[in-house]
Amino acid sequence: MSQQRRGLGKGLGALIPQGPATVDVEQIAPTDGEAPPPALDGAYLEEIEVGAVTPNPRQPRQHFDEEQLEELKASIAEVGLLQPIVVRKLGDGRYELIMGERRWRASMEAGLEHIPAIVRDTGDDAMLRDALLENLHRQQLNPLEEAAAYQQLLDDFGATHDELAKRIGRSRPHITNTLRLLNLSPAVQRRVAAGVLSAGHARALLSVDDMETQERLARRIVEEGLSVRALEEIITLGETDGKPSSQRRAPVSRETPPEIEEMASRLSDAFDTRVKVNMGQKKGKIVVEFATREDLERIIAAMDPVSREN
Repeated sequence: MSQQRRGLGKGLGALIPQGPATVDVEQIAPTDGEAPPPALDGAYLEEIEVGAVTPNPRQPRQHFDEEQLEELKASIAEVGLLQPIVVRKLGDGRYELIMGERRWRASMEAGLEHIPAIVRDTGDDAMLRDALLENLHRQQLNPLEEAAAYQQLLDDFGATHDELAKRIGRSRPHITNTLRLLNLSPAVQRRVAAGVLSAGHARALLSVDDMETQERLARRIVEEGLSVRALEEIITLGETDGKPSSQRRAPVSRETPPEIEEMASRLSDAFDTRVKVNMGQKKGKIVVEFATREDLERIIAAMDPVSREN
């Protein structure tokens, strides 16, 4: 398999200056009217030959999970390499791998001839990491590119969700929920990267475990112009095959009063997560979403500040 497959978008590539002419300008150039990203001393993005890379002899990891490597290979073969590796020049067109050996191995097995790489001269990992964190919020990345950039910062530089949140001015739940987009099927990821599906659609699809069902729903979103709310109702009612369930009556469509939507928005802002307020004929309910146990504990503390102080 020799066909060259490229990554879907900019990811960290949008945060690194362009290198020699072999760089894929379409992937990393800013849109018209935007200033280019600030240069990072000793680092630039370049597409390099997979075979020109030498593994790092000081790599502490000697064992790579074969099942995980196979999954990554399949993802790369389907959508390309989203996250560049990090290398340094050895001379004579050769490079030594610094970070991303698992991605490099999977790319070779997937048959890629060239892959994006951050070519770095400096030996200061912290300097590159801090510069990337500083510049991340300045770039217009789509949700999947943003997720890939977050994941690479976590994997390669040891950044934490808290550190990312503080350095780029985002909430920790935003970081966590964005990273979850990488769990979508490759076909759905392609649609998100292309802007066909919104981040709201993508988050709703995360509640569906079966990837074939995810992809079927993604096609329905495009073909039927489904809103995020309509998609959530389809998933809740179990009508993911496109046919109404025969086990329940079709729900009576009710317009949510504007004041209820405004209350839900205020709660979402207060708890820094998604909150839905549903009104029935006799009673209603509030649904508060959370991503992890840590996120749940944070929301509970926000709901009950008195117990937190004690």
